[in-house]
Amino acid sequence: MIRTGIALLAVAAVAALPAAARAQAKKSGSVVKVEATAGKIDDGGKQTVTLTITIDKPWHIYANPVGNEDFASAATVVNVTGEKKPQSVKVKYPEGKVEKDATVGDYKVYEGKVVITAEVERAKGDTGPLKATVKLQACNLEKGGTCLLPETVEVKVP
Repeated sequence: MIRTGIALLAVAAVAALPAAARAQAKKSGSVVKVEATAGKIDDGGKQTVTLTITIDKPWHIYANPVGNEDFASAATVVNVTGEKKPQSVKVKYPEGKVEKDATVGDYKVYEGKVVITAEVERAKGDTGPLKATVKLQACNLEKGGTCLLPETVEVKVP
């Protein structure tokens, strides 16, 4: 709890800074790299998008689901859009690694490299490029814990 409490306090403190100081604060995307690939569109208009997220050590991002309501708003969330709105997007998140915290309770995170897939049912006749966004927050439990500012990372899907 102390580590997590310190991390949450750090994020709140950064958010309270004046705009000029906040602009210099480090964002989560500075320690996370997102790459996207896509399979071919099948005859039914479905396409699989694969997002590979690489997280610098010793950082982690919160899994989806996090498994702890206190961290629900920090869960990693993927969205896929196109020139035309897809009929549906079904995202498959991998199971996260459980972090045990005696004070706030257990929660799940992603570390290192994680692969998230999305099954996209394209709008009729849509073969244009897609865009994926990944909402995430990076935290580090070393040295008392710290979190970077949350960020939504946008990538083009080739």
